[in-house]
Formats: sequence, structure tokens, C-alpha cells
Amino acid sequence: MLNSIKKLIKKKFTLQTPNTLFKGIENGKSNFDKSLIMKYGELNKDKTFYVIKRTPGTGLFSNVVFVLNHLLIANKYNFIPVVDMQNFKKIYNEKKLIKKNENAWNYFFENVSNYSLDEVYKSNKVIIVSDQFFHSFNYNMEDISFKSLIKKNIRIKKNFLDISKRFIKNRFGKRTLGVHFRGTSYKQSAGHPLPATPKQMIEMVKKILKKDKLDKIFIATEEKKYLEIFKKEFPLKIEYIKSAYRSNKNDAFKIYPRLNHRYKLGREVLIETILLSHCDSFIYLNSNVSSAAIGFNFNDNQNRYIIDNGMNSKNIIVAMFYWYYKKLLPNFLGGF
Repeated sequence: MLNSIKKLIKKKFTLQTPNTLFKGIENGKSNFDKSLIMKYGELNKDKTFYVIKRTPGTGLFSNVVFVLNHLLIANKYNFIPVVDMQNFKKIYNEKKLIKKNENAWNYFFENVSNYSLDEVYKSNKVIIVSDQFFHSFNYNMEDISFKSLIKKNIRIKKNFLDISKRFIKNRFGKRTLGVHFRGTSYKQSAGHPLPATPKQMIEMVKKILKKDKLDKIFIATEEKKYLEIFKKEFPLKIEYIKSAYRSNKNDAFKIYPRLNHRYKLGREVLIETILLSHCDSFIYLNSNVSSAAIGFNFNDNQNRYIIDNGMNSKNIIVAMFYWYYKKLLPNFLGGF
């Protein structure tokens, strides 16, 4: 009975790994142990290919961090990395081709090496990695160990960079504040950072606007209610991507309200992250998006301000209520 209740709570209140729209290869001989080298053909006998896949994966930048960790391994052992999000489907894969691409990695990024999947799977030595995000892996894209890899291997498609440049030209001010404001399921997600409250975020924004002499605010948030609060509080300063999907529920991957919806979810978060990285100042909570914005580092002079509310409980039942409980408490009793 208790296990059934826990499963129900976990399904309803915590971050979930969404299902893919359709199935690809779900399992493979997986590890980076040299004893698990596979032979698919006779090509490239002098090379070892390292296939990075993650089925079904999670958020866009969680997957990017996963790839970065495996690129470190590939470099260490002199393997040639390739990312396969074509045969091993992800939550962003669409049923139809996106800009002639079936590989979901190539929806957003260039290949990490000069070899095609077709050639790799005709080659003599191939390693296919595990889907597991190992405890030894680094979660932070801003870490120094990833700096050169991001520049060399995580090359954003030019069309997203061009869209971002036009947005900056037409919508940013002389000095712009970037705000990444998580909501929805993040409030109940066990073992994740506790997000800011609207009160905390508004107070911080007002303080930094004045301190850094900023005239515009670019906000990235998945919660519709939070965007409305900011539009009401800062009507003449606020900018945001109008087409981005927002909801007051954790339903982005549960419904399909528009053509190519899952691709668009990835496109929107990527563009928002590029824009956050370009801002003159940045207010954020620890998350994969903020880590990516800092890791891309499109603005060397960016002033950064973190809101650190600590971590939510790892107990899924306690995590359901902990953020709301802390929100009600005054500061002197440990509240936000």
C-alpha cells in the first residue's frame, strides 16, 4: 500500500522523464569498457568510435551535460565521439524530419566529429555508451573542464544564433537584465534546488536594475503565472519570447498542442539560454539552463547573481510540501 502511494506521489509531483513519441533502439551493449567494443563492419580498422546516446533522456541541457561528460572520456582514450539521437530516440525526436534531420542532436547542434552515423555503424570498432548519468559525472556546464569542449564540440546551429542576434537588436535595451525563473514542478522536485518565490525574484530584480543601471528585463520562465506577474510589475521593461510554451502545470511533454511541438520546446529553451547568456546582468537559480547560459559565456562582462534557497528534500513525500512550507515561514525561522 505504501509503495503504491509513493508511486502515485512520484508520478504526480516530481520531475519525470517523459516518453518518446515513438521507439528506436532502446538498449545496446553499453559502457566505455574496452572489452565491450562492437564490430559492425570492416571500415576504419585503425579507429575506435564512441557512440553517445541517452534514451529517452531529459531536458535539453541535461542531455548536453551528459554529452560533455562523455566527450571527456572520448578524449581521454582517444576515441572518436559521435552523438546518436536518431537510432536511440529522445524526448525531443519528432516523427517527421526537422530541417532534413532525423538525429535530434542535429536539430540544435552540429556534429561533434566529422563522421556520419552511417559510416560509424559500418566500422570495425564501436563503443555504445550507457544511458546512465554516473555519480562521477559533472553537472555544471560552467566548469573549467568543459570550457574548451563547449567551444570545439557544442556548436549551436547558426539559425538559432541568427534569431538571437535579431532579438537582441530589436528587443534588448542599452543594458539588459536576464532572469531565469523556474516554476511548475520544480517546486516539488526531490533533491533539486528550491526555486525562488515571486516575492524574492521581484525584490532581487528591483535591486539589480538600480545597482547595475539596467533598462530592460529579459525573462525566461516556463510558468505562465510567473510571466504574468512580471508583465504586471515591470510593464515597460519586460521582454520575452512570445511563442514559447508556458503553462501552470508540468505538461509540456504530456500534450502536443502545435506542429513539431517537442522540437519547438528544445528550440525555445535553446534561444532563451543564448539570450540569457548575452545579457549584461543575470539573476538565476542553479539549473541546467542557467549553467548552460554561463557555460556558453556569450558576454564576458556579465554580472551574475544567484538566488540560493538550498535543496529540496530527497524524500518525495516531504519534497511535495517543503517549498510551500518554507515560503510561509518568516526569514528568522528559516523561510525564504
